[in-house]
Amino acid sequence: MLRVLGSEKRLCTGLKRRDFLEVGGASLAGLSLSHLLQAEKTAQASSGAGDGFGRAKQCIVLFLYGSPSQLETVDMKPEAPLEIRGTIQPIPSALPGLDVCEYWPNIAKMTDRITVVRSMHHDYPIHGVAYAMTGTPIIDVNMELSPGDPKHHPYFGCAVEYVDRQRRGGLSEFPQNVALPFPFSSQRQGEVFRAGPYASYLGTMYNPIWTEFEGKASRSVKKTLRDMDLDIWDPYVGCVPDSSFRLSSTNMPEGLTLDRLNTRRTLLDQFDTARRGLAKNERIQTMNEFQQLAYSLLESPKVSEALDVRREKEDTRELYGMSLFGQACLGARRMVEAGTRLVSVFWDEYGLAGDAWDTHWNHYPRMTDQLLPPFDKAFSGLILDLEQRGMLDDTLVVCLSEHGRTPKINGAKGAGRDHWSRAYSALFAGGGIARGRVVGATDKIAGDVISNPISPKDVLATMYHLLGIEPHMFLPDRTGRPIPLLPEGSRVVHEMLA
Repeated sequence: MLRVLGSEKRLCTGLKRRDFLEVGGASLAGLSLSHLLQAEKTAQASSGAGDGFGRAKQCIVLFLYGSPSQLETVDMKPEAPLEIRGTIQPIPSALPGLDVCEYWPNIAKMTDRITVVRSMHHDYPIHGVAYAMTGTPIIDVNMELSPGDPKHHPYFGCAVEYVDRQRRGGLSEFPQNVALPFPFSSQRQGEVFRAGPYASYLGTMYNPIWTEFEGKASRSVKKTLRDMDLDIWDPYVGCVPDSSFRLSSTNMPEGLTLDRLNTRRTLLDQFDTARRGLAKNERIQTMNEFQQLAYSLLESPKVSEALDVRREKEDTRELYGMSLFGQACLGARRMVEAGTRLVSVFWDEYGLAGDAWDTHWNHYPRMTDQLLPPFDKAFSGLILDLEQRGMLDDTLVVCLSEHGRTPKINGAKGAGRDHWSRAYSALFAGGGIARGRVVGATDKIAGDVISNPISPKDVLATMYHLLGIEPHMFLPDRTGRPIPLLPEGSRVVHEMLA
């Protein structure tokens, strides 16, 4: 057996890090992922993983691209100077000692159902879904703008789907890794797509199944980027009631468009006999499975019905708010209710780069008019709806971003806050998360963590743990080499758990 030495660090399963390195190294000599999973299962059984391990049956990830300000959400500093605290006022919430911003009246009423983490931090104050939601130990601007960079690691949902497929021995009859509302970074100016929500070395067949938004914005807003001021009809601010979602054609194998589907399928059928000789080739099998998934999804009324939020009662839709993010959260609830394991909802850039929650300019008009009110309805609506349906205990809801905003307001047009990763906040609920808890603390200006520092990798470890996946396991790259799911030192944040 090949032995790769490592530090003798005990993991949350009771197995030591060195033991996992030894098992991972052995995969180079022929140990398959199924053996790794069996080793993981044995370790869990012998150690009694406990602490909510596997408590969540499904997960909804809400990612606020661009990064909201901690000072205008759940870590307000009303005693700080005006250039720090800003003009938005705090209001008390259902959780004693936790004030939230005045533009979150609905969230204020239900904070007793959630855990707020105020002590998020890391060393990379740049945009990066790739750093916040994958195991990659480092990130830079070039990687963030290059989805195909080989240094990337699999997105959280892709890794979950990979492990789940190994456990069940193949594809599910229903999509298990879905992302709304449209392919990431596809609706902003510019031809460069941002990295992050992709399967990287696991292969494109593990990428999320994307949807497309079918609807229109109900109002326009002014957006600023450096010297540009544009009026843009933005559905994140408000959308028409007839809005809904459908599967995106970008989920098809390359070159397979919807209007060519039946013709292509007939041609593929003609090659069935010739292909049988290649059936033992893993990549050929994987592509066959991917095509089969594409066919089944297009033909499945269950999928199209789950994505059709217009089937919901009007008062339920209004509970989430008639905005793109609100209706996407409703679509996420419908998908997990129908059988999807993991749904990601992105508040993405729309119409302009440097958009969404990236408030370098016109910070306060954007926060008060475009961002805080729609999020208030969407997040509170999702948590309350899950609770009313008896789904919250089994559904992990995670709302986070890549970093926070600077404590001091800048002098840009309309004033703004810039990137800040030394201290920021995140929200969690359901699926084994404690109710009514605040974890961690920052200093008097929300600039540095002073209690219980938590990294994005710690959050991911906690998410994997709650979904029943050992966060320190290994995944094989394209050559079969074992890659750690998360960097060494990542920990499950037990203070967040029920």
